[in-house]
Formats: sequence, structure tokens, C-alpha cells
Amino acid sequence: MRKLLTTAFAATITLAASLSPVMADPYDDGQSKAYYEALKGKRVAFVPLSMGFDLTEGWNAGMQNQAKALGYTVDIRDPNWNVEAGVQAVNGFIADKPDVLILHPLDQQAYNRLVPKAMKAGINVIQVNLKSITNGDAYVGADWYDLGRQQAEAVVKACGKDSGKNGKIAIVTGQAATPTIVIGNMAFDDVFAQHPEIQIVAKQSADFDPAKAKAITSTILKQNPDLCGILGVWDGQDTGTAAAIREANMQDQIYFVSSGGGTRDAACKNVENGGFDVYISYDVPGQARDLNAAVKILLETKPAPGSAPFALYTPLKIITKDNLTATSCWSLDEMKASGG
Repeated sequence: MRKLLTTAFAATITLAASLSPVMADPYDDGQSKAYYEALKGKRVAFVPLSMGFDLTEGWNAGMQNQAKALGYTVDIRDPNWNVEAGVQAVNGFIADKPDVLILHPLDQQAYNRLVPKAMKAGINVIQVNLKSITNGDAYVGADWYDLGRQQAEAVVKACGKDSGKNGKIAIVTGQAATPTIVIGNMAFDDVFAQHPEIQIVAKQSADFDPAKAKAITSTILKQNPDLCGILGVWDGQDTGTAAAIREANMQDQIYFVSSGGGTRDAACKNVENGGFDVYISYDVPGQARDLNAAVKILLETKPAPGSAPFALYTPLKIITKDNLTATSCWSLDEMKASGG
């Protein structure tokens, strides 16, 4: 009897096992398994010019969302606008040997030796929105010449010979060594060379500081009460210029052109309230998507550093009161919540 019961119990266990669901391997379409395996456990390093403002916080939100979803890490060392601290941070990451190093250099020259040094150490290098003269494996960001050209053409249209205005403009520029300024100035010069009616009555640097921009603009407006237009170079600084124009009660007279990453508070609200007449956005959510794509391409294909450089230039968006919508701009909370 005991032997029969043992045999019956064993048969029951075997039957139950045969009826229980069996966990299948994840579906593989021929590429998906390799895709996830190529990304899982990898290390990405990021040296911005500084954290704490819309561009870098937006990129980081997009990168962290993707990294969490795909099982890799993004580590940050923040030099807080200090070029020397940035060099130290980059050297520290090169010693740590991440799989991908993302750089956002304030100065065109500062990382010229560090980019090839990182690639020689076997690290793929991406530069985002600002870049050294030395190319890495990828560039993701604005075409600063095209951006400068569009800004200059906008102020020509508003103040040039076909506008009926006097052609007098001012430029409130930023730190001279950045690609934004170096390359943007080339575009300004090329456009204005074709429009001799444009007279630049003042060109001063506010060092990307809105308080300095406000003070400089106030002085320019007092010295040039018949000024037609002002070119700005970044909304973080240009809010100061807009404040000076507003305080001088000259919003109806001054045509102000700005640009930046397109955050709702800095961009769309200033377009809506008349602080900016034209705003050219390089769209941080789109840049974060392209930055994530560049990371994935490098981790999947594993090119020898420097062997196959590529660029993903950001499509620019022109925002004015005429085309302003609820989706023209973005917020950091939305990026964090949406995953990109």
C-alpha cells in the first residue's frame, strides 16, 4: 500500500509540473537581445559647463530616464562654470574609463588635448551643444552659424532698408571664447556685410550674466534713444536685456531677438509678454533625444574612438507671438515625468 501511495504521489507531482507554465526566453527579433545586452551595465560620464540651469538639467533628465530604463548609469561632475575645474573633472573621468564621455565645454580651446586623450584611452566622446575645435566621436547640438544667421536676418527684416526704420542696432554678447559667440559672430558679420544699412552702434559682452546684461542695455538705450533693434545670444542672459527695455518703456520701439533651449519660463513667457520679439529655440527635449540616440549608437556599434565621427545638428524652431502655442516650449518637470 505504501509503495502504491508513493508511486501515485510521484505521478501527481509530475503531472502538476507538466501543467505549470514554463517561463520562455524574451522574444528576440534578431536585434533586440543584442541591443539590450550592449547597453546594460555600461557607464556614461557627463561634464557640463555647469548644472543648475535649463539646458544641462533638461539633458540630464532625458539621459537619466533612458539610463534607468536600459540599465546603465550616467555620472556627473559639475565644474560650475570654472574651466580649470572642468579640465580636472574630465581628467578624472578619463582615469575612471567610462564607456562614453559627454562634454559640454565653455571654452573652445580648453578641452582640445583632452578629447584625443580620452579617445586614446579607448573612450568614445560626445560633445553637446558646445564643442572644442577638436572633434570627438559625435556632436549633438545647435549649428551656431545657422542660428546666428537666422538671428541676424530677423533683425535686418525688422530694422533694415525695407522696414522703414533707421537700421541702428546693438549686440549684447556673451563670453568671447564660447562657440556660441565665436561662430555666431561670424554669421552676424556675414549677414550684415550684405546689408550696409545696418549700423551696429554698440557691441558689449555681459558674460552670460543677466544682471550685467540689464546694466549694459540700460546704458546703450540712454546713449541711443533712437535704437531700432538688439541681438541677444542666450535667454539666460537676455532676460536682463528684456528687463532693461521694459524699464525704459521701449518695448514698442526695440525689436529684440533672443535664443536658447526653449524652456517655458525663459522663452515662451517672454515671447508672450513682449520681452522677446523673435525667439530661436534649439529645443532641449529634442537635443536630449538626440543625445540619448548618440549614446546608444556608440554603445551598440562600439566604434574605435575617433574612427567614425558623426553629428546630429538640432532643428531650430522660430517662436513669435504669431505662432506661439501651448506646446512651443517645455518644462523640466514635464521632461522628468515623460521620460525624455
